[in-house]
Amino acid sequence: MTEFNITILGSNSAIFNHGRHPTAQVVNINNACFLVDCGEGTQERLYENKIKWFKIDHIFISHLHGDHYFGLIGLLTTFNLLKRTNKLTVFGPKELKKIIDIQLKVSNTKMNYELKFVATKDDEKRLLLDLPECSVYSIPLHHKLPTTGFLFAEKTEPRLLDLEKIRKYAIAKTDFKLLKQGLDVLDKDGRKVKNSAVTTKGKTPRSYAFCSDTMYHIPLVKAIKNVDLLYHEATFLHEDLQRAKETTHSTALQAAQIAKKANAKKLLLGHFSSRYIDLSVLENEAKTFFKNVELAIEGGVFKV
Repeated sequence: MTEFNITILGSNSAIFNHGRHPTAQVVNINNACFLVDCGEGTQERLYENKIKWFKIDHIFISHLHGDHYFGLIGLLTTFNLLKRTNKLTVFGPKELKKIIDIQLKVSNTKMNYELKFVATKDDEKRLLLDLPECSVYSIPLHHKLPTTGFLFAEKTEPRLLDLEKIRKYAIAKTDFKLLKQGLDVLDKDGRKVKNSAVTTKGKTPRSYAFCSDTMYHIPLVKAIKNVDLLYHEATFLHEDLQRAKETTHSTALQAAQIAKKANAKKLLLGHFSSRYIDLSVLENEAKTFFKNVELAIEGGVFKV
């Protein structure tokens, strides 16, 4: 089965504390690496976790609170110092380009590689990237600033040919492509051959949704329906619900409610407030409503 995993580089909210760092993670799909958010010190976390930097060709920034992008300029210029030549595409709010451009200008930095910016919008689910391995979508979240989550979805696998069954029919090899697409065909005598008679279902595509930062947001459910792994912020316990509302964040219980409504297979909690040293209280709260829960502990690798 194709590799599909998430490496957590940072899982704390706002600041570094209790050994936890601001948000950053790497999504690996068949050795294509995607960096999601880039909090301060992300390049150090990449090094510590032995992530091959030059496999990262796409970076996704959810919003412009500093704990989600303050590490970006450092990473971009380190790529430059290491003589990167491959094109790098950064997806994020439109203002991000202005921020990076002024930092490069005032430092008189000339880039060795092509740096492309693609502006995201938080109005609806949008296709951002279409690759052989997967499609990546932005999904609207509800936060103080325009914010998007990101959905990584494997491509649907073509149907598999059952060659033993195919031999029983006089099917032209030129029609094999149609069979893989799920279509019925005609044999050489003009008789219809049902697709299900000569093929089997391909691998079921998997999906991963990154949702941080956001308050409890029911419209999110439709965008991530049936996701295999859901990363959802759980900044607070539910006893601190008022604080969560004031800061447009979520509680662990609310994250579990979203996972349940979306029919997610597994919930990964992250973006923890520094007020919690022992994170098990957040995990236990979520499990009262949704059983398959884990904490996004830094250095952890989670398979989809």
